[in-house]
Amino acid sequence: MWGEVMAVEADYYELLEVQRGADDATIKSSYRKLAMRWHPDKNPGDADAEHRFKAISEAYDCLKDPQKRAAYDRFGHDAFKQGMSGGSGGQAGAGFSDLGDIFETIFGSAFGGGGRQQPRRGADLRYDLEISLDEAFHGKQAQIEIEVSAKCEPCEGKGAEPGTGTRRCNLCGGHGQVRAQQGFFMVERTCPTCHGRGEVIEKPCRICRGEGRVDQPQSLDVTIPPGVDTGTRIRLAGKGEAGPFGAPAGDLYIFIHIRRHRVFERDGTNLVTRVPIAFTTAALGGAIEIPGLDGKAITLDIPAGIQNGKQLRKRGEGMPVLQGRGRGDLVAEITVETPTRLSARQKELLRELQETETGDETPESKGFFDRLKEAWEGLTE
Repeated sequence: MWGEVMAVEADYYELLEVQRGADDATIKSSYRKLAMRWHPDKNPGDADAEHRFKAISEAYDCLKDPQKRAAYDRFGHDAFKQGMSGGSGGQAGAGFSDLGDIFETIFGSAFGGGGRQQPRRGADLRYDLEISLDEAFHGKQAQIEIEVSAKCEPCEGKGAEPGTGTRRCNLCGGHGQVRAQQGFFMVERTCPTCHGRGEVIEKPCRICRGEGRVDQPQSLDVTIPPGVDTGTRIRLAGKGEAGPFGAPAGDLYIFIHIRRHRVFERDGTNLVTRVPIAFTTAALGGAIEIPGLDGKAITLDIPAGIQNGKQLRKRGEGMPVLQGRGRGDLVAEITVETPTRLSARQKELLRELQETETGDETPESKGFFDRLKEAWEGLTE
């Protein structure tokens, strides 16, 4: 097992159920629809609904602001974290003090100032992991194989052949920047020889050719907590691409995808299933059992006279709440099945039942035909 702390973060675009390139109107419309659905006033006492409402509100607050959205699109959740660090050197995943720092990082400081550049951290990587609904229910330890740029061990990520070092760049004099006169202005730009480092490698490493990193396969253990859903993101700090010349590595993000289940569909923390029952059970009532994802049988009490499409709810028999307590509900939608293969005796019994019917047994049908009769009589008068 790796010792790094793994953080589970939901993607803002997936929370709002929109594509990354969605325009402002689409994002706003989707937010309003989801906010109405999950508002605590419409779901009293439902902790999962309250959690979802807060999450989509946070996502919308970010994506409705052009500056925040631009920062999120580039840096993800790390753009708004302060005092966080990971990987070597304490720089991977570092937060920004304000949006000015973010845009300086994106566009560079004004007029090219800033002097020698420090090697940038490695790129973040994405890995899509598909698991079953049962695995999402229980959680699991997954092992993944990825090809990633890692620190070159012979040169310890420095890019120089062991036993050799670096020297000051002759072109920029070790400043990392060079200046050129353009009309009335003095323009400063990154040194093309040392690429802003202020120093050059005397003898590049033969293994990594001076990059300080090499591509190699890695096997990583990932802890999948109970309750994850499609779109859940797990962050492995420092397990992304290694930075050049010994800079800190980026992060690896595991995106979860849940395979379709044969019996249950997922709606948040609730599990939904369709349960067909015989029409005699629907008329007389009874009890049926269905297997839960925890391996235990769930008993559903069928009230006499239940109608097609009626939903029965079993509290606390759904999915675990991610990083929380309790479970959602099991929702069983009843489908009354009309028999198609009857014996002669069964048909005879049904005809006897039909002869004793007065219409009061099925008030909805009786009411419909009474209204139909009144409408017909009104047309013929």
